Amino acid sequence: MEKRSLVPRHLAIIMDGNGRWAEQRGLTRVEGHRAGVKHIQSLIRHLYTKGVKFVTLYAFSTENWRRPEGEVNGIFRILHDVTVSESKKLNKYGIRIRHLGSLAGLPEETKTDIKKAEDLTAGNTGMIVSIALNYGGRAEILEAVRRAVASGINPAAIDDKVFQSFLYIPDLPDVDLVIRTGGEMRISNLLIWQSAYSEYYFTPVLWPDFNVTELKKALSEFSRRQRRFGGLNRKV
Repeated sequence: MEKRSLVPRHLAIIMDGNGRWAEQRGLTRVEGHRAGVKHIQSLIRHLYTKGVKFVTLYAFSTENWRRPEGEVNGIFRILHDVTVSESKKLNKYGIRIRHLGSLAGLPEETKTDIKKAEDLTAGNTGMIVSIALNYGGRAEILEAVRRAVASGINPAAIDDKVFQSFLYIPDLPDVDLVIRTGGEMRISNLLIWQSAYSEYYFTPVLWPDFNVTELKKALSEFSRRQRRFGGLNRKV
């Protein structure tokens, strides 16, 4: 019997509830998004100390473009501030930052920020933090299909490994644990391919209130899960 891992190798977080948190306090939704970034560095540092190797943060989905223009613009202003400041801090810990999603349609300033953060941390060999920005799981799969077709590959040669090579980040491993804050119980188009056998942890805590104490609860719950991957005896 294989030893069961008490810590996820790859953790993904759906950071939900910023708007509701703000509305409950009579604030604008943009102020809620700004409050939502206050714990990110402490959460990442805690995961780093626990030995988590990959973290994916769902920052902005392909569906989020449907939100009011003022809110979308506010989110990108916040992303600019956070990317510039946090990338320097994370770099000191040897953490690598990668963009997960499509660059098409993003503001030029955002593209520049992404490149600077990726270039700054490219040589780091510690934890890898992927920022899912302008990301959609269906869009990723469709794009992978287009790339595969365009490559001229023989359809009979396509297996899981080959298909994954056409995804946005081919070497991003499967997700072990998905945390969703805010009380909703859905995956919202995040990492559909990579989360086929993920464990899920749903909490009513709104994202701005999700601190290290709440994260420890999620990790503790994960450590008690029995993962069989469709089999009867396999536990990892």
